[in-house]
Amino acid sequence: MRLTPATELEYRCKKLQDYMIADGLDAVIIVQNADLFYFTGTVQSGNLYVPAQGQPIFMVRKDAGRARMESGLKEVVPFGSMKEIPGILSQYGYPEPGRIGLELDVLPVNFYERYKKVYPNAVFMDATPLIRRVRMIKSHYEIHLMQDSADQNDRVYRRARDIIRVGATDLEIAAELEYTARKDGHQGLVRMRGFNSELFYAQIFSGVDSAVPAYPDTPLGGMGLNPSFGQSAGLKRIEPNEAVLIDFAGCVDGYLSDQTRVFAVGKISDRLQRGYADMLEIQNKMMEIAVRGAAWGSVYDQCLALAIEMGYADSFMGTRGSQVSFIGHGLGVEIDEYPFIARGFNDMTLEVGMAFAFEPKLVFPGEGAIGIENTFYLSNEGLKRLTHSSDELVVLPV
Repeated sequence: MRLTPATELEYRCKKLQDYMIADGLDAVIIVQNADLFYFTGTVQSGNLYVPAQGQPIFMVRKDAGRARMESGLKEVVPFGSMKEIPGILSQYGYPEPGRIGLELDVLPVNFYERYKKVYPNAVFMDATPLIRRVRMIKSHYEIHLMQDSADQNDRVYRRARDIIRVGATDLEIAAELEYTARKDGHQGLVRMRGFNSELFYAQIFSGVDSAVPAYPDTPLGGMGLNPSFGQSAGLKRIEPNEAVLIDFAGCVDGYLSDQTRVFAVGKISDRLQRGYADMLEIQNKMMEIAVRGAAWGSVYDQCLALAIEMGYADSFMGTRGSQVSFIGHGLGVEIDEYPFIARGFNDMTLEVGMAFAFEPKLVFPGEGAIGIENTFYLSNEGLKRLTHSSDELVVLPV
């Protein structure tokens, strides 16, 4: 278990303060777990108060003692309710803030109303865009954690080669691979920021089940085990001559990598084989054009145009009517961070330090899904790949 270095936390908070000053915010209050972990190094329940200038104060409801142990911040104090916030801040000499930023994309309305009672004269703004901008540039420390996660993903991939067999259910394969990752330190949870965006870290599908659409904002769905969580691996048994798709999110010390590989049990159809080769070509196209300064939306548009030119207008990134409008998504503490290789993001550009997964996929109803996914980051020397399992379509004996 690694604790986030104090120097990392100091840099992150200072970067947020720079953005706050530029936007005219006096303070930002952070409560969401992923943001808390990023800025404090712990997810103990509380309020992180970041002033535009000065030391952040982490006011912890439960558990303050553990927060002091895990967080490298200088000021970690216990508190009982939001009503105590002004008094605690006054002890540190902080004036009452006039403009306060909150995580309005995820903050419950009742929390928002309680903050308004604590500071009735304040103007409240959405601080999420500022927070996401800080988090989208990864430090060397973060990239190293993501490299470890990619190593975990490779061990999962190697295990998959050994256990995929005709007659096994998708669930049985998923359980074996989850076991492999958990023994390797996977936290067993993948954080996703979007509302109602539940996502299991092991999406395992075979044959026709891989083409079943579902509610998550992902190109693949799957039947799942029941309607209460209708996604990912179900009870379908693997049959001869069909594809098995392993979409797995590795995680080490809170940081993610995302990888998809395809295994052919026997001989799969010519359409699936050709589709897989074409998705590799789209990945190569992205690697050519994803350079510093390229607009996220432009990368998406060019890759989508190539997929349409190949004849996949109705099957690229989902079935017709269920297609998603992205091909790539940022990674870090959450699986849906900036940058988005997606439609409409034409005013945001790739910068050194960004890390993202790129996942061109095809879905053919009644037959199955095919595709590739790897995790990349943009370095000073250009685009680098973190996930390193072979891209080869693995053919297994029946």
